[in-house]
Amino acid sequence: MKALIQRVQQASVKVEHQTVGEINQGIAILLGIRNSDTEKDIDYIVNKILNIRIFPGQHSHFDQSVTEIKGELLVVSQFTLHADIKKGRRPSFSDAAKSDAAKNLFDKTILLLKKSDLKIETGTFGADMLVEIHNDGPVTLMIDSKTN
Repeated sequence: MKALIQRVQQASVKVEHQTVGEINQGIAILLGIRNSDTEKDIDYIVNKILNIRIFPGQHSHFDQSVTEIKGELLVVSQFTLHADIKKGRRPSFSDAAKSDAAKNLFDKTILLLKKSDLKIETGTFGADMLVEIHNDGPVTLMIDSKTN
């Protein structure tokens, strides 16, 4: 499982010109699920997202977590994070989980994130979405449950 996270001042996602998710200060998360991902990967990703210190505090620019600042989370499914572009000019998505399996793990990820009592917003799984991200810093990190 991969999560491209960005510290944001605000972020939103629209489907068919309608806003379906919107947050203020917090983290925008583009979440990619691969064929081999399990609930163990969910636990790893959620723990990292909630506890990684990417917000400023008294001692450093990277001193507090989204949980500590009581920030908000916007989670958008992003199968293209698992694109293989080694051969040819067209990406291959053979490592990305099939839609049903990915949706199941995506939904479980959202349920686990909601236990944090932070505001959690999402896009619409499988939809064509327009994501607007106001990256703060900019701070952008890739979390990969298989390599981190």
